[in-house]
Amino acid sequence: MPATGDPHRAGIWRRHARWMYRGGRPNALARLLNGLSARQYAAGLAPGHWVTLEVPGRRTGRVVSVPLVVADHDGGRYLVAMLGERANWVANVRAAGGRAVLRHGRREPVRLVEVAVADRPPILRRHLALAPGARPHVPVDRHAPPADFARVAAGFPVFRILPDTPSGAGRAD
Repeated sequence: MPATGDPHRAGIWRRHARWMYRGGRPNALARLLNGLSARQYAAGLAPGHWVTLEVPGRRTGRVVSVPLVVADHDGGRYLVAMLGERANWVANVRAAGGRAVLRHGRREPVRLVEVAVADRPPILRRHLALAPGARPHVPVDRHAPPADFARVAAGFPVFRILPDTPSGAGRAD
């Protein structure tokens, strides 16, 4: 929402954000802005919880870079798919067995482990507190009670971030 708190401007912002991702896919403007953001976040020129996820494309194998927000909750770090199951990066992470790289000034090899639906509500709430750009895509107000987040949790994949070590020590399975 814009800093003014003006409900009319907030409505315009929400409509614009939804337009950029109509049908769950980014349009040309969203792709351009995501590319710029991915480079900015990877270089570390953003707050610490803004990162670039790098994961091999499931069809081409070419590395795909996506700007995301890391949500911290109960000592863990998480990535949330604001577009839900339709997010291309979610399918790529699953196809890569959860292995990816996070960038924010440095490369961090990680293993992303999907979080059970029952454990997602407080993480979704934290994500909305940190990621204003996600708010138009999640049908719950960021101040809503946990029960409201539980109702939509199944539609928004959440991944816990673990270190990806050669020995497999970061593995959760």
